[in-house]
Amino acid sequence: MNRRTFLKAAGFGAAAVAASGAARAQDGFLKGGDVSLLAKIEDLGGLYRVNGKPKDALAIFKGHGANCMRLRIFHQPNKKGPVLNDLDYTLGLARRIKAAGLKLLLNFHYSDTWADPGHQRKPAAWRDLPLERLEAAVFAYSRDVIGSLRKAEALPDIVQIGNEITPGMLWDDGRVGGRFDTPRQWQQLATLIRAGIRGVKALLGGGERVRIMIHIDKGGNTNATRWFFDNLTAQGVRFDLIGLSYYPWWHGSLDDLRGNLAATAKRYRKEIVVVETGFPWTTERFDRGGNVFGGEPERLKAPYPQTPAGQKAFLTELIRIVRRTPDGLGKGVIYWAPEWIAVEGLKSAWENIAMFDQRGNVLPAMAAFRE
Repeated sequence: MNRRTFLKAAGFGAAAVAASGAARAQDGFLKGGDVSLLAKIEDLGGLYRVNGKPKDALAIFKGHGANCMRLRIFHQPNKKGPVLNDLDYTLGLARRIKAAGLKLLLNFHYSDTWADPGHQRKPAAWRDLPLERLEAAVFAYSRDVIGSLRKAEALPDIVQIGNEITPGMLWDDGRVGGRFDTPRQWQQLATLIRAGIRGVKALLGGGERVRIMIHIDKGGNTNATRWFFDNLTAQGVRFDLIGLSYYPWWHGSLDDLRGNLAATAKRYRKEIVVVETGFPWTTERFDRGGNVFGGEPERLKAPYPQTPAGQKAFLTELIRIVRRTPDGLGKGVIYWAPEWIAVEGLKSAWENIAMFDQRGNVLPAMAAFRE
């Protein structure tokens, strides 16, 4: 029996249930999505709907219990397809998010394109810089981006220093793992991360606070998570939050995630956010592009069908698991690209995993944010 059902059964009535929901909304648990393509989709004519009626997408999220939106930023993207998130574009969306009363999580990729476990390419403008000048560039760029957001009254609440940096970032200077798993490489990665952190905090005024997140991709892998954070903390890098990606076709079962959350909380005593996740609501395709996950059931390590109800059940359980991380250190779930529906001019590789159907109607999974 969940808390809402218990309160009703105990005779506390609607007011008590509402009060319970309000208290939960204020407990600091982050719920929302990475909506980095929202403005582009809208510009191309995409609409988001509730019961068939168009409505502002951020209002839909907030109305369903979301309280935090994430945005990525590339250095000098080529503006082809979804690789478009430069500073000007990010400023516009960041202002909307903050004006809507939502928290903002900014995700520095420190690349001109996607940075992930298989790709951590330096921006072209930094390609030939020696380490000392690369450190200075990371600092200055981070400082200037945060300064621009601050001036626009869109200061992020949380900033990621890199995206899924299990193998390091800004290769090869900040690369770790494999033949790069050496003390010198870890020192260089720490140097670059600290430069980003200093840049984020350089222009903050009295009373302003931005929390720092370090994000890796190993949500269901306790050993890999421990390897990374043992090495990083040994370098004395100071940060506030651990971010994990968890996709059930890449990162193991929900039990794997549960075990990693418990072990990571116990070992590092830091708040943890599952900062990327997703689950398919269909196996259909609605445009001529390929999808990241095509629907192969043998790859999907979660006991839910690929239906709207299955997507909701997955997200509800995921939020419950993170909330139950020992000592209250599970602090959020952010869904990746919930807005990425297919529109003319921008194919979607995520259309079957988004939180809106092919016509932009909100799917039942959005209600899981009220949990």
